[in-house]
Amino acid sequence: MAGGTWTTQNKVRPGVYINFKSQAQALGTLGERGVAAFPAPLPWGDPENVIVLEAAEYADKALELIGFRAEDARIRHITAAMSHASKVLLYRLGGTGAVKAKVTVGALMATAKWGGTRGNDLQVVVQANIDNVSAFDVKTLLDGEVLDTQTVTTIADMAANKFIDWSGTGALTASAGASLIGGTDGTASGADFSAALTAFEGKDYNVLGVPLTDSTSKQLAVAYIRRQREDEGKKVAAVLVSYPAADNEGVTSLKNGIITSDGLQVSPEMLLWEVAAMAAAAEVNESLTYRAIPNAVDAFPRLTNTETIAALNNGELVISAANGQAVIEQDINTFKSLTPDKGKAFRKNRVVRVLDSIANDMKRTFDNFYIGKIDNNASGRNLLKGEYISYLDTLTGINAIQNFDSQTDLIVAAGSEADAVLIDLYIQPVDSIEKIYMNVEVK
Repeated sequence: MAGGTWTTQNKVRPGVYINFKSQAQALGTLGERGVAAFPAPLPWGDPENVIVLEAAEYADKALELIGFRAEDARIRHITAAMSHASKVLLYRLGGTGAVKAKVTVGALMATAKWGGTRGNDLQVVVQANIDNVSAFDVKTLLDGEVLDTQTVTTIADMAANKFIDWSGTGALTASAGASLIGGTDGTASGADFSAALTAFEGKDYNVLGVPLTDSTSKQLAVAYIRRQREDEGKKVAAVLVSYPAADNEGVTSLKNGIITSDGLQVSPEMLLWEVAAMAAAAEVNESLTYRAIPNAVDAFPRLTNTETIAALNNGELVISAANGQAVIEQDINTFKSLTPDKGKAFRKNRVVRVLDSIANDMKRTFDNFYIGKIDNNASGRNLLKGEYISYLDTLTGINAIQNFDSQTDLIVAAGSEADAVLIDLYIQPVDSIEKIYMNVEVK
């Protein structure tokens, strides 16, 4: 007896032809958040590719990837970002022009794996092995800490490690310690910054943090965010320092810094790392209004009431002092040019996060499961509508949107061409309570 599957009832041989399929169900999901990207000058690391720091591996991988232990005060800003983000993407500005540190010990040449001043903190020790008189122990040290030890008899036996590449031929020469020298950092340029933005364009992230103060970089960043959001359909956001002129719902401008519990004055450029990571990690049903900055006890500088109001009206994110903590006064962006189509709600980052998530998630679902795969007829459009209803019900369930009526608020119709679909969606994002107006009558 014949068998198999069938498309139309045109089989010739007697048999059983069976098609199996799963019951229709939603395929799309709410997108993950928590990824922040930063272009920044660094004294160590890959100069040509995006450096990826995963939160789960940061403590173990920080030294190898960026040249410092996670607890090192010199990367306090990066560690602060990692305390919020699930992933941090770094692009090393000026890395391609960095010079590698080197040192020669006899016939052995030690060259830092990456260019930059951090390579000057490396040291090589060559000692006779106590168990084998013909062998040597070659140690790689960084800030006095032994990172690698190899027991070899000749230079040819040496293997590169995560910090030093070896070269040379012949016998080894003992050395109590030789420091690598000559490592220099490259000069960051506009071309480097453009290369960073291009590199990030191929990555998935939520917020771009720009810890740079020059106006050219800020202008490039805003133009990049506008293009990503308006032309590429990629709803990413950015955090800049003192740039309310951006006037865009995708750009947040940080006004001031903090003072930590140990008395450190943190400038806005350094605090930006943490604020951008907090924004990236904020869920679609969360606001950062009055969110405390960890380990911060005051704003720096602290603004007066008049200055705070002026900054908020100007579209700046202000850090304020409250109850012995430093908090984000209001989670707003730089958008100020209100229109009938874009009102005050677009100034609030919680609202924008909801809208961005809807745009990103609906696009991803369509790209992955529907484009070119589902018929553009009533049945196919109903399938797509059911997909989006399920997604919007999820947003309603987590209080990201409210009052959604699947019968009237989502219309999926045929477009003007055979391959087009027109969708009209009406949503009401949920914002957080920020102001209470109270009448009190004293009897």
